[in-house]
Order: sequence, then C-alpha cells, then structure tokens
Amino acid sequence: MTRTKAGRESSDAILQLWKQYKESGDARVRDRLVLSLAPLVKYIVYKKIREIPARCDVEDFISCGLEALIRSIDRYDPERGATLEQFAWTRIHGAVLDELRRNDWAPRSLRRWERDINRARERFIGFHGRVPTRLELSEAVGITEDDLDQRLGDIARSDVGSLNVLVLGEEDTSIERIDTLPSTDRNLDPDHRAVREAAISRFRQVFDQLPPRDRQVAVLLYVDGMTLREIGAVLGVTESRVCQIHSQLKQRLRKQLQGEDAQLFTEVA
Repeated sequence: MTRTKAGRESSDAILQLWKQYKESGDARVRDRLVLSLAPLVKYIVYKKIREIPARCDVEDFISCGLEALIRSIDRYDPERGATLEQFAWTRIHGAVLDELRRNDWAPRSLRRWERDINRARERFIGFHGRVPTRLELSEAVGITEDDLDQRLGDIARSDVGSLNVLVLGEEDTSIERIDTLPSTDRNLDPDHRAVREAAISRFRQVFDQLPPRDRQVAVLLYVDGMTLREIGAVLGVTESRVCQIHSQLKQRLRKQLQGEDAQLFTEVA
C-alpha cells in the first residue's frame, strides 16, 4: 500500500482497501481502514475541543467520531464522486456536532454569540497586541456594554460542569474536581484550628479561675440551656441575683481575655 510523505495511505490506496473490504466483508480489512482514517477523528474532535462542555469527556467524542467513521465506511459509495476521506470527514464532523448539541443545554443563538465574541476578542488582540476593554469589545461585536455583560453572563452560566469529573492530579493520579476545590470551612484550616485550640485552652484556664458559683451559673446557662429563673430556683436565689452573677462573670472574663483571645469570648458569652 502506498503512503504519502506524511506517512498516511494515499486516497487511491484507501480506495483499493475499501474495495477489498466490500468484496470480502472481512472485518480485519475494515479495521485497517478504521486505523488508516482514525487521525481524521482526533483532528476534528480536537479542533472542536473549545466547544466541548467541561463536564464532558473528550474520549466520549472520539468514540462518537469513530462510530461515525465505521458507519461511513459501510455506507460509502464512490459513484457519488467524493473520496472516502471526504465522505468520512463529513460524517464524523456531523456526528461530533450532534453530540455537542446533545450535551449542551444552551441555545444555539447563545453559542453563536460566544463564537462572535471570542472571534472579536482574538482579532483585537492580534491587531493591538493586548486584551480589549469592555467598551472596545462591545464595539467590536456591535452591541452595547450592558448587552455584552448580559451575553457574557449567560455564557458563563451555560458552562456548568460536574464536580465528579475526573481531573489529572499530582503524580498522574486521577481525582475528582470536587476534591480540588478550596473549602470554606475555617475549621479545616490547620492554622485556624491551631489558633482556635490555643484560644480555647486559654479560655478554660481563665474559666477555672472564676468563683465556683460563677462557673455553676455559666454551665447551667450555656451548657444545660436553663433560663435565669430556672437557675435561680436551683441555686435558691432570685432571678435578678442570677442576672447579676452572670454580668459579673462576663466582666471577669473580658478582663482576663485580651487581644485575639477576646474574640472567643463572643462565642460563649
């Protein structure tokens, strides 16, 4: 079989291989055809990769393209004038576009706006050597700044991806995207936890220095969740006396806890 300078089989060689397959029906011959034309699939998919939603796997589109390639081999008719490569290209390209639309819930009009905005931005960068401002980009596209902001917002909201998509992590290990997101839970921050634990330790030291009755009032109020009246009944004093004890213990804590330790007082007082 003859090959081109790039190492690919020539159109005549592929046609002869296709004729051999049609005559014999040998699946092994068809597989040789698929391998010969498979680079078309990768070329088309990677050319459209910018339009593939982040939640989708590129390999799914390559599989879709390979299926279209196999169908094109079975349905090819040389009498129609096109080469097998041309026929397969059209079929593969159409299948990838269909798969894109199937996986994209955004309307086609929004995708057209996205392409127009991206082209305008690229042309501006190529001509001026810098990224355009909002005003410059809106003028390049032919819409107002408010309309541009709305289009960009719609485009951003349309690019929704799954947090369970596998991404390549360190040392070539595959992990899910959700595992790469920073946590907003401050308690998971080692520095914050260390500071908080030190502050809690400091608070306990100060709390242990309070008079026994003050500590008892604090436990009944903040741990047991009792009201001032109920605490008064337990201690055998009036509700106003309990309120007075409570105010005194808070003042003692404030006096002892200074600086950063004082922030912890607001969580327990």
